[in-house]
Amino acid sequence: MAETTKSSSHHCRRHRRHPHTPPPSKGKLITVLSIDGGGVRGLIPGTIISFLESKLQELDGPDARIADYFDVIAGTSTGGLLTAMITAPNEKNRPMFAAEEVIDFYLENSPKIFPQGKGFLSSVTKLASAIMGPKYDGKYLHTKVKDLLTETRLSQTLTNVIIPTFDIKLLQPVIFSSFEARLSAPKDAHLADICISTSAAPTYLPAHYFETKDSNGNTRSYNLIDGGVAANNPTLVAMSQIKKEIALMNKDFANFKSIDYHNFIVISIGTGSAKIEQKFSADLASKWGVLQWLYHGGSTPLIDSFFQGSADVVDIHMSSLFQSLNCEKNYLRIQDDTLVGERSSVDVSTTENLQELVQIGKNLLKKPVSRVNLETGVFEKLDGEGTNADALTHLAQRLSQERRLRKANANGR
Repeated sequence: MAETTKSSSHHCRRHRRHPHTPPPSKGKLITVLSIDGGGVRGLIPGTIISFLESKLQELDGPDARIADYFDVIAGTSTGGLLTAMITAPNEKNRPMFAAEEVIDFYLENSPKIFPQGKGFLSSVTKLASAIMGPKYDGKYLHTKVKDLLTETRLSQTLTNVIIPTFDIKLLQPVIFSSFEARLSAPKDAHLADICISTSAAPTYLPAHYFETKDSNGNTRSYNLIDGGVAANNPTLVAMSQIKKEIALMNKDFANFKSIDYHNFIVISIGTGSAKIEQKFSADLASKWGVLQWLYHGGSTPLIDSFFQGSADVVDIHMSSLFQSLNCEKNYLRIQDDTLVGERSSVDVSTTENLQELVQIGKNLLKKPVSRVNLETGVFEKLDGEGTNADALTHLAQRLSQERRLRKANANGR
């Protein structure tokens, strides 16, 4: 793979190679992994990527890691944290976490990030929090993420990373991309600040402020909240960034139009949703004021609506695109729309719920490959395509072949 590197000249930066630019350069495919936001439900995609990594290890040995196989890994909110954990370098310049270790991290730390109260008093406290301030102070999360990622910057990730956030002061998305970070110091933020920002879900965790500085001492300030406000499913953001980078490599961005989606492998993993419950209705919502939109029956209808709506719109777009080009098997969306009760919450961190989320991820692997119905928005199983585990096993073989091809080409064979 090839990519631009930092240089004093903008022209030179655009034409010098860096090992993280997406192909075409050393192989045939462009590989993308995308992980939705969803709080503690990050255990579901965590379980899925752990399975995928285990299949890659069966093919290429125990040291194989997810970051070795994907040109771009994108994540929003809890997906952003997952992305950082599997792409940030350790002291040996290998991924800080193996995928299976991510699950233990969530099981251990979620109860401290989202401490649970009990009984009627807890319900009253939650209701008051919706009015007076964020439900959680975020102190443990901030400390843990900073201790974990220390001074690691976005430009140092082991593969290209894309993490959406939203600037509440400017009222616009801010997309942190390692492509751009290697070219622009103001976008080369600490991974810890980016993870804290993309996870700052309104009403749950406080907004995050930080600054970056360029070589001339000029600062850029960020006032950020959860990336789910803009892109809870970051797949489309990742694809747009890749197209931009390929166009720049072809030196004619303004007129660049051709991109062959048959050369893509895109795996998009959701954190589950509660569509099956159909908890709300127009009749019910028509009576709500601000408070009820922010807190109703243990849920946050407003936030649930725009986070889920954002994710589904992206999936519908991507699915229709790949279907229209007759390469639908190059796009795999793994999502569970059948969560109920506490399982659909982003912050219920009891031991029972966390373990159940891991099991939901395992059960999801056994479910048939499904694709969104473009008319209804409902996931429908596909006859003859096996289970999600089968699809991931097949894709692992393609990813392994692609990696071997790149290694051979890099060695001049």
